[in-house]
Amino acid sequence: MVSTENTVVGFIGTGVMGNHMARHILQAGYEVVVHTRNKEKALNLLEMGARWMESPKDVANEANVIFTIVGYPKDVEDVYLGDNGIISNGKKGTYVIDMTTSTPSLAKRLYKEASEKGIHALDAPVSGGEIGAKEGRLSIMVGGDKKASEAVQPIFDLFGTNIVYQGEAGAGQHTKMCNQMAIATNMIGVCEAVIYAEKAGLDPRTVLQSISSGAAGSWSLSHLAPKMIDGDFEPGFYIKHFIKDMTIALEEAKAMGMLTPGLELAKQMYEKLAEDGEENSGTQALYKYWA
Repeated sequence: MVSTENTVVGFIGTGVMGNHMARHILQAGYEVVVHTRNKEKALNLLEMGARWMESPKDVANEANVIFTIVGYPKDVEDVYLGDNGIISNGKKGTYVIDMTTSTPSLAKRLYKEASEKGIHALDAPVSGGEIGAKEGRLSIMVGGDKKASEAVQPIFDLFGTNIVYQGEAGAGQHTKMCNQMAIATNMIGVCEAVIYAEKAGLDPRTVLQSISSGAAGSWSLSHLAPKMIDGDFEPGFYIKHFIKDMTIALEEAKAMGMLTPGLELAKQMYEKLAEDGEENSGTQALYKYWA
């Protein structure tokens, strides 16, 4: 099991969520090395004592536990399997944990290639957005070898409160697809409820007081509906990344012969917003679809 005495933690991808997650690791006393495409996004971590690395290869040379949370499956592939990638240059016995929402098939490929080099690979996507990352309350969905998951549990505990081992490689990513499916159609309902309240002449805040703790309650209703009412559409999770996730989920569902009409509708609505220039807004900007 990892500890602050025997572990150098590598962190690649210090964006909206990754920055908070790396900060928790630093505050726990671990030695941390970081890399991200835009060094400015890691400056606060460097000020806290993290060391900057010029490439994933350099991270792999320094760290024995490496976390990644990047944008798209292609980014994951480059970070892990490119000439300067983690697996291409990693040391035997290293633990590599990809927390990007990516494809189950890629997670299985990373696991296979890592295992051939004696590297322990986990797919561990997260849910909870920037708020969950900032407060250390993320849900973490883990796929891969259970012993590897148990070994890095002390670090998972730093930024997650709901860490569940889901099964073999790819299981974490499949679980995240379930999560995104549930969010996609729920967000439509949340927006419609807020807009209905406004059109009916009600105070949407008092409406939320009534419905958020009842059968209609959800994380999106409690945390994102107030932002809609305030006109706050800053990203805790980008629309462009949500579209990526829904695309993966639709492809996986199609491969299993499953119909997903709710997910298809949500994706169409979000794509319309992206076409209108909202791709870098938070997912709560679905409210603007009705505008």
